[in-house]
Amino acid sequence: MTGLAKSYATPVAIALLTAGALAFALLAEGYAPFVLALVALTVVVCVGLNILLGLTGQVSLGHVGFYAIGAYAVAILTLAGVDFWLALPAAGLIAAVVGLLLSLPALRVAGPTLAMLTIAFAFIVQHGTIEWRALTGGANGLMGLPPPSIGSLVFTEREMAALAVLLAGVALWLYHRIARSAWGKSMVAVRDAEIAARSIGLDPVIVKAAAFMLSAGFAGVAGGLFAPLMMFVAPDSFPFSQSILFLLAVVVGGAGAVFGPVIGAAISVVLPELLSGLAEYRLLFFGALLLAVLWLAPSGVIGTVSRFWRRIDPRTADATGTDLAALLTPAEPQALRVEGLTLAFGGIKAATNVAVTAEPGRVTAIIGPNGAGKTTVLNMIGGFYRPDSGAVRLGDRDLAGAASHTVARAGIARTYQTTRLFGSLSVRDNILVALRRGKLGGLLGRFAGPDDETAAEALLAFVGYRGALATPAADLAHVDRRLVEIARALAMRPRVLLLDEPAAGLMRADKDTLAVLLRRIADLGIAVILVEHDMQLVMGISDTIVVLDAGVPIATGTPAEIRRDPKVIKAYLGGEATAGRGRTAPWEAPVDAILTVMRLTAGYGAAPVLENVDLDVRPGETVALIGANGAGKSTTMRALAGLLRPVDGEVVFNDLRIDHLDAPEIAASRLVLVPEGRQVFPDLSVRDNILLGAHTRSDREIEADAERLLDLFPRLRERIDNPAGLLSGGEQQMLAIVRGLMARPRTLMLDEPSLGLAPAVIEGLFDVLARLRDEGVTILLVDQMAQLALDVADRAYVLESGRVVRADTAAALRGDPAIEAAYLGHAAE
Repeated sequence: MTGLAKSYATPVAIALLTAGALAFALLAEGYAPFVLALVALTVVVCVGLNILLGLTGQVSLGHVGFYAIGAYAVAILTLAGVDFWLALPAAGLIAAVVGLLLSLPALRVAGPTLAMLTIAFAFIVQHGTIEWRALTGGANGLMGLPPPSIGSLVFTEREMAALAVLLAGVALWLYHRIARSAWGKSMVAVRDAEIAARSIGLDPVIVKAAAFMLSAGFAGVAGGLFAPLMMFVAPDSFPFSQSILFLLAVVVGGAGAVFGPVIGAAISVVLPELLSGLAEYRLLFFGALLLAVLWLAPSGVIGTVSRFWRRIDPRTADATGTDLAALLTPAEPQALRVEGLTLAFGGIKAATNVAVTAEPGRVTAIIGPNGAGKTTVLNMIGGFYRPDSGAVRLGDRDLAGAASHTVARAGIARTYQTTRLFGSLSVRDNILVALRRGKLGGLLGRFAGPDDETAAEALLAFVGYRGALATPAADLAHVDRRLVEIARALAMRPRVLLLDEPAAGLMRADKDTLAVLLRRIADLGIAVILVEHDMQLVMGISDTIVVLDAGVPIATGTPAEIRRDPKVIKAYLGGEATAGRGRTAPWEAPVDAILTVMRLTAGYGAAPVLENVDLDVRPGETVALIGANGAGKSTTMRALAGLLRPVDGEVVFNDLRIDHLDAPEIAASRLVLVPEGRQVFPDLSVRDNILLGAHTRSDREIEADAERLLDLFPRLRERIDNPAGLLSGGEQQMLAIVRGLMARPRTLMLDEPSLGLAPAVIEGLFDVLARLRDEGVTILLVDQMAQLALDVADRAYVLESGRVVRADTAAALRGDPAIEAAYLGHAAE
């Protein structure tokens, strides 16, 4: 089916359905027109809910309140002598205004809180109609409502059913137009990835408020027609359960589908009528049937059926005839100057006096160890964090503290460490929605013209995307997700492009292609700011590098200067000022390993992060796993602990294969992980955190072990009854280690224990690790302080791009230039 045919297919189907329902309304006898009218009014309400739920993902359990407001508005106005044809649009307008006012506080929350607010609104409306007797008639309601009329034709039940059907047809057509408009696509974008929507210039509050207002307006119009259909209104006409049925109808029919409300309304209104002969059992059967539908079709009836014939247009991007330089080259290239940027989270300084200058046509990289504050700086530049002090100047404009959508519209675009595409939209639509730069136009206006579509295809071809344009973004492979996200950022026609680890998870060949692409982008006159862990890529394309350590800039210079800077080497590898205590005598480990890893391959659903990793750990031995950020160290730990299912390979622990076991089973076998970031239970006391570490044990020595471990960490004993969330970072790390040791591990895996800690705390922590080593605890250690890790280790493995590139004794590796190259990249030839 061609694009033109598709654009007319849905309106034609709506017209045919409306015509058929009209014929039935005018020809049916008895009770049928009344039931049809109720179905049609439910369709109208559900179309409004479909905008809210299907497009923006917001849940309202109080829509019966807007339904009641519309009904009472028409009742009050018509009883006061206002013509029905004026009262009906007024009812919709009143409900829409109330919906807008409700959305302003409601949309600042999400999930259950939003649902509770809408429930409270429904009860307020219900009790308001009871208590405001002078206006609403109180509990008795308003009766004797005049029927609508056109000239001498007074509307009876049959004409009311026909009017309701026409209204439902118009509502379906409006939904079809809204869903295809820039507003509808933006609503979906906000639903799928709100943070990314801000970075393309969309204001989520405005988008969601508009959806709430429209949804309320549809419900108000439906309620306005319900009043003369029933000839009276009363509080009992609008029970809270009706809100549940409205929402259920949308879900059952298929949220987001044009005809979903029709299916849902037919099931929720007609089915109880068909079951009326079952007397008191009809609601039981009705509920059971709805549960069956939800179980068999979780995406709704239409969503489930449509999966069987969905076909994706195979056409790919074509950049022929498009002048990309004219499209992307900034008309007025401007430098970005970051000065004195400072931000603290509580008592933790995430960034201190950060200064970065990004010139047009140049690649400026921001690097540093884990926890250095690199992404925090990008978030402040992009408007996602408000700095405590400092300036972010683009040309003459200071954007520090501006909202993220304002920053995006000013000319700063970005990508994310974990790709944030609009998964429900096609690849083409992801680019088209960004091309609008936050300008949405009319509610029923056209989403994109031929020139926009040509530009979108050209951008996708420019970044190297070769897949189908109509592919939903959620179905893309990892490398394609990266390329489409870069293309979407370029669609903003930025002066500055912020890239947060764009090479994460890519194969070496893809990284090389990415490096060429980033250089081409900079050559167009765009200032590129790159945060990346792959030092080979950084050193190969960067003009200037800024190095952060614990949020503080420690060096700025060319790649060659950075590689030689002692402060940078110390930040990545550790220095002589912080040294660990080695063994007093050479260690002779047993021959047989307790942990053996063979050909381990693992990743996160895209290109493997680890490929054919081999390592072993012997009883009583301390083994370090070192390498640059992004080399795969933490991925290895997660795969061994069962938190990430390996793609291939074998893991043998204590003579038992564990690569197929779940994380709880692996922990029970006493291979224990102390995770990166500590991850203590903040609301529980120190004592409870420690005892939870022994939950797999049933012996009587738990208390004795806890006391022995508290002797190792006396600061924890002083805070034994304090909530763990109130401990300092160093104390939380101590607590995480004690919690792990409480399981009496055969092997203790420590993932980045020094991350975010002060040097004095790190030294004390590694002294304790040396004591544990000397007591015979088997340890597999990952830490960003490579030299410090080698000080306490017996052997070490060096990871680079997910592969083991070196394995030797810690003494042989300590001070080896190859370690420096693994962290800071190889020198240019």
